[in-house]
Amino acid sequence: MIKIAFVCVHNSCRSQMAEGYAKSIGKDVFEAYSAGTEEYGQVKPLAVEVMEEDGVDMSSHHPKLLTDIPEELDIVITMGCNVVCPFVPNRYQEDWGLDDPSGGPIEDFRQTRDIIKEKMLDLIKRLENNEITLAGE
Repeated sequence: MIKIAFVCVHNSCRSQMAEGYAKSIGKDVFEAYSAGTEEYGQVKPLAVEVMEEDGVDMSSHHPKLLTDIPEELDIVITMGCNVVCPFVPNRYQEDWGLDDPSGGPIEDFRQTRDIIKEKMLDLIKRLENNEITLAGE
């Protein structure tokens, strides 16, 4: 099983949605985590709501820090936070460059959710087609 983590600043929206999809549509591929670089109180309620609309339950999700997830990961996906993330040992890394919908209307959250789902399906396809090489393989 591939250990994957989704990282952003607060771990309250985009990275949580990505973790939710990795644990649902990617459950046969990934052991999924998400984390942030700064503490935050709760997952954004609109993020939970729009994921629920697509059948993904994030009601038990809570923000986590990088120290709360495994130290060594196969894949690290950053969300496009415009900050330099601390180095997390990994075998493959990419940035999804997503705008943060926080503070915007629910439609912004839906749009971000749909982009994340599309990127997740693409990532799974690229892994299945051996288009991504994990360092050390």
